[in-house]
Amino acid sequence: MSQKSPKARAVWPDAPTPNQEAWQEAASKSAPNGNVDGLGWETPDGIHLKALYTQADLAGVPYTNSLPGFEPYLRGPQATMYSVRPWTIRQYAGFSTAEESNLFYRKALEGGGQGISVAFDLATHRGYDSDHPRVVGDVGKAGVAIDSVEDMKILFDGIPLDKVSVSMTMNGAVLPVLAGYIVAGEEQGVTQAQLSGTIQNDILKEFMVRNTYIYPPAPSMRIVGDIIEYTAKNMPKFNSISISGYHMQEAGANQALELAFTLADGKEYVKTALAKGLDVDAFAGRLSFFFAIGMNFYLEVAKLRAARMLWWRIMKEFNPKNPKSSMLRTHCQTSGWSLTEQDPYNNIVRTTVEAMAAVFGGTQSLHTNSFDEAIALPSETSSRIARNTQLILQEETHITSVVDPWAGSYMMEKLTQEMADAAWEIIAEVDAMGGMTKAVESGWAKLKIESAAAQKQAKIDAGADVIVGVNKYKLQEESLVDVLVIDNDKVRDNQIARLKSIKAKRDPKKVQEALAALSQAAEQNTGNLLDLAIKAIRLRATVGEVSDALENVYGRHRADTQKVTGVYAAAYDSAEGWEKLKGEIAEFAKQYGRRPRVMIAKLGQDGHDRGAKVVATAFADLGFDVDMGPLFQTPEECARQAIENDVHALGISTLAAGHKTLVPAIIQELRKQGADDIIVFVGGVIPRQDYEFLYESGVKGIYGPGTPIPASAKDVLEQIRKHQT
Repeated sequence: MSQKSPKARAVWPDAPTPNQEAWQEAASKSAPNGNVDGLGWETPDGIHLKALYTQADLAGVPYTNSLPGFEPYLRGPQATMYSVRPWTIRQYAGFSTAEESNLFYRKALEGGGQGISVAFDLATHRGYDSDHPRVVGDVGKAGVAIDSVEDMKILFDGIPLDKVSVSMTMNGAVLPVLAGYIVAGEEQGVTQAQLSGTIQNDILKEFMVRNTYIYPPAPSMRIVGDIIEYTAKNMPKFNSISISGYHMQEAGANQALELAFTLADGKEYVKTALAKGLDVDAFAGRLSFFFAIGMNFYLEVAKLRAARMLWWRIMKEFNPKNPKSSMLRTHCQTSGWSLTEQDPYNNIVRTTVEAMAAVFGGTQSLHTNSFDEAIALPSETSSRIARNTQLILQEETHITSVVDPWAGSYMMEKLTQEMADAAWEIIAEVDAMGGMTKAVESGWAKLKIESAAAQKQAKIDAGADVIVGVNKYKLQEESLVDVLVIDNDKVRDNQIARLKSIKAKRDPKKVQEALAALSQAAEQNTGNLLDLAIKAIRLRATVGEVSDALENVYGRHRADTQKVTGVYAAAYDSAEGWEKLKGEIAEFAKQYGRRPRVMIAKLGQDGHDRGAKVVATAFADLGFDVDMGPLFQTPEECARQAIENDVHALGISTLAAGHKTLVPAIIQELRKQGADDIIVFVGGVIPRQDYEFLYESGVKGIYGPGTPIPASAKDVLEQIRKHQT
């Protein structure tokens, strides 16, 4: 038998020893002004991303020889990561009614989805039933309306809750919503021990950014502790909290701020659970995290790697014995803020890039946003494209075959450490204040995020940060995109009818006794609030009734409306036209005896105030007198404040699809109260198909995502001038 000759080994010629000085000399010939140090990028976190990294950059960087599944978990919490089991594909969604949402979830699961992530409407988030007068424009918008366990049962009809994990983004009304899910499972024949998934239950970040809180910080933290306690004892497969940085980045935080504040929140929740008398290993392994993934690709990969290392370091303070207690596991979602109304099909590319960053960073589950979400709620077609983005990454690219492919990269290892150092410095500041609850109560954390948001927007408006299709490579004419339209009135009518039916069939005496027990436990600091909420929900108490039972004791939190000053101007004022516009505003003040005065407001239960705060900051820096309306105003309250403050113009910021109800209502209120001389302008997520309707309703200016703030300010000034003559 003939034998094969051994393959000849390639002989590689010698190469010269790398010489960084020689590289600098060569690179300087093509670098602008010969300045090699000017290459790279100064990140929003203050980290200088160099153009060249070498082995020398790893000097002093720890854990570069670590392995996945082992401390400090830099390379992932599992030893084999995606090579054995890819990340879970989730679809965050909720549409109008429980019936519509259930249909979407079932189609998503049939189409390759592996878990459900529920988006609730803002009325539910804020603990109001659909028949409450404060939520007329919010029911069924931006999520599904849930008023009782009957809605929950419809939401999960035909979806086996012992097999499908459910993630619920809920914080304010977390008790009745989680209780409704548990009771829906029971009535489906699924025990609490069989339920798997996650409840967000992260109230601290609500006070910083998202604002779907109900009660003040201290009693809210008690609720967090009770949920961790109850689930640790009764729901071993369920994650009791999802500590969320996502909404911080969406509100403007850079990656270091998002990372630091998220982990500091996590540390505070651990201390809260320990104060309940729980052993750290009884609950820490079921804590999960939730991060945003934006367009700063390298930073996002480094952020997730650094997050695991930092959480391991934080948890060492609490001396856990189970290794799982120190492992950071995370869900990620691609950025909603990075999506653009202009040239929206570019968003498919953005989402793909962000999804890859999440995967390279080692996420455990992922939601990819739909390309049309800067315009309206996602359509069935856009949702399928978003879901298929993940399926293609999993099934076609072979990315899943390698565990942490960035390990050993000079740049990535150094950047991971720099990200960890930047975040740790902020965490130390928080600790010095007495922890994250104190940092939140003081307003310091919120202002840090708002300052970063204003700086980012100014750089975009000035053209320093490129957004393709928005401030560069713009289309001459935008085409309309078909969008999902929710009939808010129809949804609300259906929910009110179901509420009446439920209340007619239940035992009112038993319901009132259960709600009274809940109030008593809150007042006397006894019992477990989730346990008592479950008992009330079984008797068909509603979300609003359970929330009211606690509000009667705790009250409803009202945030201070502050705005940062000077930040937008500092980042923008070198741009063309800034000083000219400031001069025009000063001239207006000279001519009319006062500066142009505007009020920026949110209506209904939409608490996403990044846009409103940035606009208020920029207008103030230009020289306008600016008032900020408090969150959660009704049209009547907003009109009254605008009149009392004697404003020239009222700007409505909208993100939650309630503009066709709430904006006409505010215009009618101004007319009713004799103030139709106040001009109304609108900004936010508004489909172009709705522009004509709003103009016909009396709106004088509409400024969608991507509109440079100075351009909108100039237009508002001109509108005010017209009304003065």
